[in-house]
Amino acid sequence: MAHAAQVKIPATYIRGGTSKGVFFRLQDLPERCQVPGEARDKLFMRVIGSPDPYSAHIDGMGGATSSTSKCVILSKSSQPEHDVDYLYGQVSIDSAFVDWSGNCGNLSTAAGAFAIHAGLVDPARIPDNGICVVRIWQANIQKTIIAHVPITNGEVQETGDFELDGVTFPAAEIVLEFLDPSDDGEEGGSMFPTGNLVDDLEVPGVGTFEATMITAGIPTVFVNAEDIGYQGTELREDINSDPAQLARFEQIRIAGALRMGLIKTPEEAAKRQHTPKIAFVSPPKTYQASSGKQIEASDVDLLVRALSMGKLHHAMMGTCAVAIGTAAAIPGTLVNLAAGGGEREAVRFGHPSGSLRVGAEAKQVDGQWVVTKAIMSRSARILMEGNVRVPGDAF
Repeated sequence: MAHAAQVKIPATYIRGGTSKGVFFRLQDLPERCQVPGEARDKLFMRVIGSPDPYSAHIDGMGGATSSTSKCVILSKSSQPEHDVDYLYGQVSIDSAFVDWSGNCGNLSTAAGAFAIHAGLVDPARIPDNGICVVRIWQANIQKTIIAHVPITNGEVQETGDFELDGVTFPAAEIVLEFLDPSDDGEEGGSMFPTGNLVDDLEVPGVGTFEATMITAGIPTVFVNAEDIGYQGTELREDINSDPAQLARFEQIRIAGALRMGLIKTPEEAAKRQHTPKIAFVSPPKTYQASSGKQIEASDVDLLVRALSMGKLHHAMMGTCAVAIGTAAAIPGTLVNLAAGGGEREAVRFGHPSGSLRVGAEAKQVDGQWVVTKAIMSRSARILMEGNVRVPGDAF
């Protein structure tokens, strides 16, 4: 039996923040993959190495974690006043599924840098030396992200001394602004889909917990660590090695998704693994990060642990950091209360790999809280560029 030859597709492998993914220009994809649909999903699954019953991604570019199972498409922007359109696919590790329902905040950093590398930004907007402001249209969630990318001698400056907990080596700092980060939805712009800052969330068979459910950056369900039997200082292995606890988190996540109106039946959650996120918060405590570094209680405003794609994340998803910064800026949310309450424009939170600072600008308009933007610093670095190869019959 004859087998199809491998197809070569121009691609770039980039670390953005504490994630990495395979980046494509839309025009470089095979024609049938230039439009959304089954061919594109099958291509991305094969590129990453999914679905993989071994959960190892040996035969693909993925790293068998939610942080490394990602593909990105960039193209010149279809929107006025924007440079590029950025579309993000979260590839499921063990099932045949690509989730297009949310953004990756970490890879938003890389999207800004890659837009310049890939020739998608008007050369007139790129200084010889200085900061290039890349205006990104996040096509999954229809939002604007502005990346401030450092340029040296006309090229993206990737090396530097900016340190990001969860990333091994320092690099150049890229400041990201997430404009109007809350989901406007049908409720007339409330970022709290239930209408409340805190709800009692009833989880069938598990219990009832206080929860803040917010759609900023990415839909997120926040609960208090102590309410679910945790300290807030946990590292990945404390939770990911316990299938019963992971199943309990999924039940809480499903209950939150139903209350937020993201799904209509519990069964739909299996096809929406990427959103909402589930996170738990606690007041500051001293703990040892996964690198061995001591994080002092006095150095952080609160602790946050978040799960992505059914597992505790090794650091913090960028979109979830936007949700944290936004919720922290609004007095009375569980995130704000864990940080000590009151009005605040920025918080530094502890996560399993260290700490991260995120800012948000919040104000009340007609009795509703609105957030105009969330701001944080990340970095990005190209790891490899050239062609990715995929068997021609795979898509």
